[in-house]
Amino acid sequence: MALFIACGESSSPVHIQILRFLYQTFDSIKLNVARIFSNSRTCSDDDNLPCTLNDIMSYVGDQCRSKTRHWFSNKDSDNEGNPQAVFNALDLILKENLDRLKTMRDTGPVRCTLETDYRRHVAVIRDLCLGGKIGTALWLRRKMIQKGTVPDVLTHNYLVNELCKIGDLEKADHVIREMSEMRPSPNCATYNAFITGYCRVNELDKALHLFSTMANNGIRPNRVTHNILVHALCKKGLLGDAVKFLGEVLADDDGKATSDVITSTILMDSYFKNGDKFQALALWNDMFQKNIQTDIVAYNVLINGFCLNGDISSAFAYFCQMLKRGFLPDVITYNTLLNCLCKQGKLDEASHFYGVLSKTGVAPDQISYKTIIQGLCIHGDIVKAREFLLSMLEKSVVPEPHIWNVIIDGYGRCGDLSNAFSIRDLMLSFGVSSNVFTFNALILAETRGGSIFDAFSLKKEMLLDGIFPDVFTYNLLIGASCNLGHIHLALQLYDEMLRRGITPDIITYTELIKGHCARGNMKEAEEVFAKIQTLGLAIDHIPFRILKKRYRRMKESDKARDIHQKWLLRNK
Repeated sequence: MALFIACGESSSPVHIQILRFLYQTFDSIKLNVARIFSNSRTCSDDDNLPCTLNDIMSYVGDQCRSKTRHWFSNKDSDNEGNPQAVFNALDLILKENLDRLKTMRDTGPVRCTLETDYRRHVAVIRDLCLGGKIGTALWLRRKMIQKGTVPDVLTHNYLVNELCKIGDLEKADHVIREMSEMRPSPNCATYNAFITGYCRVNELDKALHLFSTMANNGIRPNRVTHNILVHALCKKGLLGDAVKFLGEVLADDDGKATSDVITSTILMDSYFKNGDKFQALALWNDMFQKNIQTDIVAYNVLINGFCLNGDISSAFAYFCQMLKRGFLPDVITYNTLLNCLCKQGKLDEASHFYGVLSKTGVAPDQISYKTIIQGLCIHGDIVKAREFLLSMLEKSVVPEPHIWNVIIDGYGRCGDLSNAFSIRDLMLSFGVSSNVFTFNALILAETRGGSIFDAFSLKKEMLLDGIFPDVFTYNLLIGASCNLGHIHLALQLYDEMLRRGITPDIITYTELIKGHCARGNMKEAEEVFAKIQTLGLAIDHIPFRILKKRYRRMKESDKARDIHQKWLLRNK
């Protein structure tokens, strides 16, 4: 009806035909426009497509006008109606519809697709950073920038953080410079990641310089920044500088700011490690006076500090205080106290405390088992250590190799070869492979039992398994050979060490001195002793004692006195 009103004509066969043609024309327009938009999505940038929507309007409008005139040219010239009015109506409707198409393009699916692609790309960059694929992440960022879209500051922070983690600070600096030049500008989190990177590689001066430039760039450091630097200073042993730095930071805030629980915990841990438990306690009390909310990490640091100083009573006192204040101990708390009890030889208390740990619902971890099993083995209670091992297996917790090796070593030191190999076989049945420490423990067991050739067989087995002997392996075999009077085997092993690029230590040379002295080869023993002094190895009293004792047995008092004199003058 709108067309008829625009034409000013009543319904007639001619106008009905015009209306039908108009609908056919609209269908043709829709088909052409749909085909153009479809091609624009699937074709590459190098394809020849209409550059703007104005080209589409011109193209479709000309086709429509041409077809309409052609239709009228085939009609009788006596037909009623003014064709120009029809053309005016067509032009108006075409213009309205094509304007609508242009609006749809600007605000509709195309724009939506761009936003979707942007979100997808930045999400992929972040995932790549978390997965350690920083090279691919940087490539995708570069592609986005080439297409005119720049990732946001959070995505850039992911990139900087990952680059700093892998130690590529030069590339991290380049990314930050690009951020400053073309936006988004770096924020405090960006600088925090960069400062942490410098602290990781022990370049504290550069970290402090970067901190000093933050204010010049309009970025105010936050608590995280301060804590990173305080922790780095404390870790380097510069506790005084850390306290001074923190004082300057707090002074710059006109006394409005106070150190938080993280800062206080870092300083408290450093005081304990320096042996200053009184200063650590003063800081702890200061936290309560300033109403700084403590947490379980602060209590763990406090308990660990007392354990480091051997004050187990105070450690348990604060453990009880923690419970009274409503803090539930975690596995770190229990492991700290277990370790202290085992080191002090209080194995009964350690076993009881382990039972408490199990009943509180805190699951023991590998460190818990390793601590108590190692403590039991050191103090000779191998049977109980084995019970803990079997308890782990019953709970479907497969021990790490170190735990197996500790028990094998315990049996070996007791001379119980049967149980040592039994534990090794059990270890292999649970899919845990032997390592050099496993073989060293078994070789020790064989040498303690006097089975030198079985010990050499284990060395061959090591090589067949692709495990290379270390200096400890050779020292065990050289020592056993010397004890049994096989100095030629010891010298062969010594030459083999050198060929394999393994540097002999003071124990190696001490065993050779002992072997030569046992055979009466004093000249060779003196040569080995002189080599120790030439190499500048840290020497203890044992080589001196071996030589002096041998010379006394040979009734050569003068040489024994010379050796004693060298011992007295060794550090001068």
